[in-house]
Formats: sequence, structure tokens, C-alpha cells
Amino acid sequence: MTSSAAPKSGAREARPEHLSHVIFIAAAAAMGGFLFGYDSSVINGAVEAIRDRYDIGSAALAQVIAIALIGCAIGAATAGRIADRIGRIRCMQIAAVLFTVSAVGSALPFAIWDLAFWRVIGGFAIGMASVIGPAYIAEVAPPAYRGRLGSFQQGAIVIGIAISQLVNYALLQAAGGDQRGTLMGLEAWQVMLGVMVIPAVIYGLLSFAIPESPRFLISAGKTERAKQVLEEVEGKEIDLDARVAEIEHAMHSEHKSSFKDLLGGSFFFKPIVWIGIGLSVFQQFVGINVAFYYSSTLWQSVGINPTDSFFYSFTTSIINIIGTVIAMIFVDRIGRKPLALIGSVGMVIGLALEAWAFSYDLVDGKLPATQGWVALVAAHFFVLFFALSWGVVVWVFLGEMFPNKIRAAALGVAASAQWIANWAITASFPSLADWNLSATYVIYTIFAALSIPFVLKFVKETKGKALEEMG
Repeated sequence: MTSSAAPKSGAREARPEHLSHVIFIAAAAAMGGFLFGYDSSVINGAVEAIRDRYDIGSAALAQVIAIALIGCAIGAATAGRIADRIGRIRCMQIAAVLFTVSAVGSALPFAIWDLAFWRVIGGFAIGMASVIGPAYIAEVAPPAYRGRLGSFQQGAIVIGIAISQLVNYALLQAAGGDQRGTLMGLEAWQVMLGVMVIPAVIYGLLSFAIPESPRFLISAGKTERAKQVLEEVEGKEIDLDARVAEIEHAMHSEHKSSFKDLLGGSFFFKPIVWIGIGLSVFQQFVGINVAFYYSSTLWQSVGINPTDSFFYSFTTSIINIIGTVIAMIFVDRIGRKPLALIGSVGMVIGLALEAWAFSYDLVDGKLPATQGWVALVAAHFFVLFFALSWGVVVWVFLGEMFPNKIRAAALGVAASAQWIANWAITASFPSLADWNLSATYVIYTIFAALSIPFVLKFVKETKGKALEEMG
């Protein structure tokens, strides 16, 4: 007689003999997150040089910057299927190759459309890395350490953003403060984009040093190899046969959610799906990616010299890391909803102060001293409150809030909405800034303010609830 439940393996209490090795495996996989952050924000240092080199207007420039997000959406949508077909490690290796090719192509473009093409390729790699890293870490990490090891991905993303800004700043210094100054036979901005070859190659090499996911190995019929990996990451105390049975039981009992499962209610999607879409859209419509894609351009537009503008981009990234660490510490202590509300209030204050500062006319090409300092402090204040709240909390909500039956499909729709909203903000900012920079920040402030009643009325706390309780 067959039991309906898989035998107990002891995995929940498993403690690997060599935790440092498991940490290495998770960190190697999270290198994709580092490249995600690095590639997303490295363009910040090249925006004005690209505008000057190819003599293009704000609308065309915005499309070159934002077009990578199309690749991101495609990469994120296809990564899961690719990983299920050829394995998680092979998927990482494909992403590493695409990151490398994109870096070389972006550093050596012969036309603006050529640069845009290589950015789409890099975006595809970002999309793949955004999906495969967390999935692999979740499948390899021992249950007792899954939360902490899973946070490596978000930590790697914000570190990647910071390192890209530090590298850009160092290269600008080496080029005498000129983004089009000569470095190694190329213009400085080209070197900025090309340096990503180094972490991309490291990511590819690391993928050969870590094991395939036990879940994929079992699905591919490689049970003995799966047992070896399970023993390696979960320890020798677990019952390997029972552990394999647990995984097989979970795989067979999973409901493969589809787009059709999301339909219902009076507005096409079920209400819970709309709430997930709303969280994704609000996360982007506060204008956070302006800080990572355009901050150097923004500061130069109000009279700050290029070298200082690059330095402020780096300090903003450090604030982003600090805020992310704060969120990781408190998200399970005070809850997701209170953290989101605290962040919304802080963002409203920071964005409103920026809008006020940018409303003043430039004097001799610069903001008045008081307004200039207010704008700088407010920008860092905004990024801090975003990072300690919406930057982390939205992803936690999206991973927890949907019922089991629709979780995968609903998460896919919400993530797609996030890429689309990201594209809308990224593509519109240069033209909006040319129209009225202060009014642009008023728009972002309004969205930050609207996020407060949205969270209060529609979003339910998920802290301390089992996934099976959602719905």
C-alpha cells in the first residue's frame, strides 16, 4: 500500500558538515544577482557621453537606456522553461555568456542601434539571472538556512549596483573627469560598459564549481547524483532515500498554474492578482530607477560637475545597501505591511523635498546652495526609505501572498508588470526632465503618497503565515 505522504527524511533539521561550502554555493549562484545589479546601473556613467557621441535627443536616448528592459522581460519569462529543460547550471552558463557578449558589444559599438542591440542581449541575461539565482538557491539550500541564503540574491544586486558606480567613478577620474576622455584606446564610457566582462567571466567559471540542483537531477532521472548533492549540502544525517522521495512527492503533487487560473472577478484578473500588479507598479512609479539609471545626468543637469555627480551616484548606492540590510533585519520582526508604510512615508518626504529643490531656477548653471544641498540629502533619504521597505518587501509579498494554486503564474504576471512599469519610468524620464524636472518629481511624490492608502486598504500582512494559508 502506498502512503499519500512522502516519508520523513529529517531534512528540516539538517545541518551540513561544511556550512562554508554551502555558503560558497549560494554566493556563486548569487553572482548572477551581482551582474543583474551591475549591468542594470553601469549605464548611468555613460548616458551623457552616449548623448554627445551620437548627437541624439532625450527621447532617443531614453529608448537606448530603456530597451534593455525588453530583454529583461523576455529573459525572465523564458528562464524557467530553459532551466527545467537543460538544468539550472547550464542556464547560469548561458546567462554568463550573454553578459560577456553584451559587455564586449556595448564597449565597441559602431552605431546607436548597435549599442541598443547589445543592451537587449544584456537585458536578456539580467532577466535570466533574476529568475534562476533565487530558484537555484532555494533548491540547494538546507531548509534551516534557506531564508538567510536566499537573501544573498538581493544583497548581491545592491552590491553590484554600488560596485558599478565605484568603478565608473574610478574610470572617470582616470580619464581626467571626461566621460569621453581616452582610456586604453577607447572613450571612458566604453571602458565602463566593457569592464563587466570581468564579473561575467567569473560568474561563468563559478558555475563549473557548483553542483546541479538536486530537484533538476531527480527530474532528469539522475537520482544517485542527486543523493550525492543532497548529502553535500544537507549533511550525512538525513535519510537520502526518504529525502529523494520527499522531493519526488512534492514535484508530483504540485499544481502547474496557468494564466487561465488567474482569470475571474469583475476586472479580468482575480482581485489578489491585481493587488500583486499594484505592488509591482507602485514600486517602480515612485521613480527609483531614475536614481540608478540617470543620477549622474540628473546632478549634472543642475550644475554639479561630472566627477562629483559620479561620486554622489556611488554614495547613493551605499545608502541602498544600508537600507537593504535594514529591511532584511526587520522584515520578519515588524512585518511586511508596517515596513511598506514606513517606507512610503519616507519616500513622500524625500521626493517632495527634491521636487521643491528642483523648482528653483539655476543661477550660473547651478541650483542655489541651499536647494542644491536639500536635493542631495533628499535623494539619499528617498533611496534609503525605498531600500528599507519597498525594495525588499514587494518581493517578499509577491513570493508569499498568492494561493498555492496560482502562485507561479501570478508571480509571473506581477513580475512582468514590474518590468513594464520600470520601462515606462526609464523611457519617460529624459523627456519629462526636459519638460519640467520639478513637476516630474511631483508625479513620483503623488505615486508614493497613493501607495499608502493602497497598502492600508488592499494589502494583507503575510508575516508568520504558512504559504498554505494564503488566499
